[in-house]
Amino acid sequence: MATLLVNTGKAIVTNRVKNGSTGATEPNYIHWGTGSGTTSATDTGLFSPAAEARVAGTSSIVTTTTTNDTYQVVGTLTSSSSQTITNAGLFDAATGGNLFVKGDFSGIPLQANDSIQFTFKWQIT
Repeated sequence: MATLLVNTGKAIVTNRVKNGSTGATEPNYIHWGTGSGTTSATDTGLFSPAAEARVAGTSSIVTTTTTNDTYQVVGTLTSSSSQTITNAGLFDAATGGNLFVKGDFSGIPLQANDSIQFTFKWQIT
């Protein structure tokens, strides 16, 4: 027997993430870090989270390959000091909570009041 998450099933999953379910909170809080490392499936937080507070991004469901197969969050963080940002992630709470997705990248140097707009896309493939 073959088992496959079909296209309409992908839309169901992205809608559940975006619209929540009993006991679930939408993962739309963006935060960044300054430490080095390579993102792993076992990560539960950022590499050296920066001092700025998480921001609530704007979430939507978009189409990448099949209708409604991608959960997207867009938001902007502004630096309060000179620092180099090396990783960012989405959480399901403004503080604490659970890490949903995370990415690492070569450092982006910032001065105080510089901003980065992040776009996170989680596609069901």
